[in-house]
Amino acid sequence: MALNLELVGSKIRRYREQLELSLQELAASTGIPLQRLEQCELGKQEPTGDEILILADFFRCDYKFFISNERLAPFEQTDQLYRRYGKEFSKADRRNIQDFLFLCECEEFLLRELGRTQNRQSFSFRKTGAFLKAHGEQAAAKLRQQFGYSHREVVMNIYEDIRRIGVHVFRRRLGNSNISGLFIRHPTAGKCVLVNYSEDIYRQRFTAAHEFGHTILDDEEDVVVSFAKWNKGDLVEIRANTFSSRYLMPPEFLRQIPEPTAWNPAKAIQWANQLKVSTEALAYALRDAQLVDEKTTQTLKGVRVPAETKVDPEIPADLPERSKERKRQLLAMGLSDFYVELCFDAYNSAVISRGRLAECLLIDDTELQEIAALYGRSLTYGD
Repeated sequence: MALNLELVGSKIRRYREQLELSLQELAASTGIPLQRLEQCELGKQEPTGDEILILADFFRCDYKFFISNERLAPFEQTDQLYRRYGKEFSKADRRNIQDFLFLCECEEFLLRELGRTQNRQSFSFRKTGAFLKAHGEQAAAKLRQQFGYSHREVVMNIYEDIRRIGVHVFRRRLGNSNISGLFIRHPTAGKCVLVNYSEDIYRQRFTAAHEFGHTILDDEEDVVVSFAKWNKGDLVEIRANTFSSRYLMPPEFLRQIPEPTAWNPAKAIQWANQLKVSTEALAYALRDAQLVDEKTTQTLKGVRVPAETKVDPEIPADLPERSKERKRQLLAMGLSDFYVELCFDAYNSAVISRGRLAECLLIDDTELQEIAALYGRSLTYGD
């Protein structure tokens, strides 16, 4: 099949425009001459094989996408994202979104190639009635039941639960601290959730559950963005918040806490730490469970869990400080333990090459040895 040069050019142009790059900036970043890029975008010249590889690497997409007449790419979804919320995303954040979508696509590919998608559970929830908050309550209860959680059991690994029903979730640092997270539907990877790694570690956990709620309750949407400062009358956000609260802190659990109606700042800090949530989230959950009044709610939400007592589950306390810092850097890029281990599993099973491994991890080949050592993994096929 002949290469459709106009289609190739439109793909280059759309990627470039979504990243808010001029042709001059793209030329400077890729080393491809400006005149060549102009002609390729116009569909008047065919990119060389090397140019296709350079562009695919720069735009974080499979090179086969450019040389095929296939149109599948998250263009429609990201177009919606930037039309609705364009002013919220800087150039750097647009690049972060591009990397996030690339990670989701890679994860889906690797899971399929390793035969691990069959372990996913299907989950559907039919919304009935017009009371949106009840939708959040009911969906959380139904999903907890499907996963086998008792009424009084606390979910500790929200990221694992999200993956159990086939949703891709990554934490990635965004420059805009007012964006908590987003849900976007990728045409090949499916439902994808981004959590802003710039947020407090406990808020990240609540945000993950919040976006999880959007994937279930707003699955007719292609894009949903959640903000730290949001319109308190937004019923869709209230519904997702309700799902998150009920999923992480079911009222039945809160009622079994000793003296469940007697609260002070010290007790709020103690239980917020055990639940791995902010005192604000705990305060509102207690109020909704009718265990505290509004005055106590306002008192408790103003308390802060000391930062030094919070532990990221992906950064073990016994790691050397240098290794902890490197893991923080990887997490800020979106590289979770789950994803890194998956990439190495695929490499050691000869599913991907060493070069593709580095590409999936968003690093250079020279950094692979360091990452392999950090995770105790081998860079030899079959090991």
